[in-house]
Amino acid sequence: MDKALQAEVLSWISDDPDPSTAATLQALLDSGDEVTLRRYFNGFLQFGTAGLRGPIGPGPSCMNRAVVGRTAAGIAAYMKARGMSKVVVGRDARYGSEDFTRQTAEIMSGAGMQVFVLPRPLPTPVLAFATEFLACDVGIMITASHNPPEDNGYKVYIGPVADGINYASSQIVNPTDGYIAKEIDAITSLSSQKRGSSWTVLEEDVVSEYVRRTATLAPRPGDLKIVYTAMHGVGTETIQRVFNHAGFATLILVDEQCTPDPDFPTVAFPNPEEPGAMDLALKKARDFGADLVIANDPDADRCAAAINDPRTGWRMLRGDELGIILGEWIARTKPEGTFGNSIVSSSALRKISAHYDIEFKEVLTGFKWLAKIENLAFGYEEAIGYAVDSDNVNDKDGISAALFLAQVATDLKREGITLSDLLDEVWVRHGFHGTEQISIRVTDLSSITRLLARLRTNPPSEIAGRVVESIDDLAAPKDGLPPTDGLRIWLAGGIRIIVRPSGTEAKLKCYIEVVTTSSDESQKLLDEIRQPLKELLS
Repeated sequence: MDKALQAEVLSWISDDPDPSTAATLQALLDSGDEVTLRRYFNGFLQFGTAGLRGPIGPGPSCMNRAVVGRTAAGIAAYMKARGMSKVVVGRDARYGSEDFTRQTAEIMSGAGMQVFVLPRPLPTPVLAFATEFLACDVGIMITASHNPPEDNGYKVYIGPVADGINYASSQIVNPTDGYIAKEIDAITSLSSQKRGSSWTVLEEDVVSEYVRRTATLAPRPGDLKIVYTAMHGVGTETIQRVFNHAGFATLILVDEQCTPDPDFPTVAFPNPEEPGAMDLALKKARDFGADLVIANDPDADRCAAAINDPRTGWRMLRGDELGIILGEWIARTKPEGTFGNSIVSSSALRKISAHYDIEFKEVLTGFKWLAKIENLAFGYEEAIGYAVDSDNVNDKDGISAALFLAQVATDLKREGITLSDLLDEVWVRHGFHGTEQISIRVTDLSSITRLLARLRTNPPSEIAGRVVESIDDLAAPKDGLPPTDGLRIWLAGGIRIIVRPSGTEAKLKCYIEVVTTSSDESQKLLDEIRQPLKELLS
């Protein structure tokens, strides 16, 4: 075995606070399994604007107590350098979340921080709310959101102002992520970090206040039959309290998916957007004659919905469709503030904003950028993330979005119309915006880098028989946005295609938008483009 690798592994084992991961590494050493060890020692798990996210396992390239401890120590060093002293920690119900919470609390307490811990596994929006509500300098949420069961992660929020950025208790962005990463890199020994035992496990007050404030979004409750699934995550209890407090009828639960289960046994991937993930909820809706289906992802920061469309029967709303419904409804109230969406989302919200004379801003993919829009009245990204109440949660919030959608559907039903009718009104006014996302899972992330490099150096002249009119390299933007890895391709006829790597999963993502006069015409156009585009990206 390579001597340098052997020395690195032995050094890590001696500093690992978890006997189980240390024993796994020692067994791999003893058996001479260099291939597996190199996978676990392929660099320290990268800390970026999504915090940490990766598979649970031993060594610096995975999520484990040693990596989490060093990360917490690095964040504590970042805080000390800026006079910060107050942190709140939350977690979901994934494997490792309880251990990682305790590890974080011990390190933060040992560093002299005032540490608060949420009382139990709770949705990410509750942690985002608590960061502001408790006037904390930093919030840490231990979650991998909708990633596969073997993953966990570490999401970081910053309080009011840091590094010259008005954060208002939102997710970190550049350059803060770089400063924290530098502090983490400087932690060469976890065992030398002082550990404390002084932290406060919060009472129910913070959860109750989140419930109370969120419930005010729906002042006109009704008796809609709403089926709900938590996708084996932590959303059920909180969303039930919110709907009950607002006065809505009791939610009809998808029992098989509403208790937290880190194995996510009924779905291939715990994401409402994935094929088959909503099958149980749709069956329940048909059995109960429901009006609406609502789903959260496992940490409940995303919201998906299904409707009984009179033309097709039960179907999932695309993320853009739900964003357009929420945006149109909020726009009709003439809100004070700005609308925004990400560059990969539909262009329809920009047109809605112009129609109602509302300021609009487009930002990079990732809700952390939407949260930086000053006085955000409504923001969304097509990956089922929505902010309808940024005064209380300066991030996407699947629970407040669910309640607000229930209010919209209730108000429309009283007028004798449906969510489909509301969408049709928007399409008549602005044209039918057909959107589709293509996701290509990869095992080697470098393949995405090679593909994008090939498209930059040898761009296609046509796709599906349509001329490529222009290509915007998002790494060298010309529209004032920060640089990011990806390409925006414009085809004849105003067809927009965006290709980019996922920020949280091993995927290449491609987003298509066509604007036509009808749903059928848009679908025909998308069908013609899909396969040639997949072949281009293969």
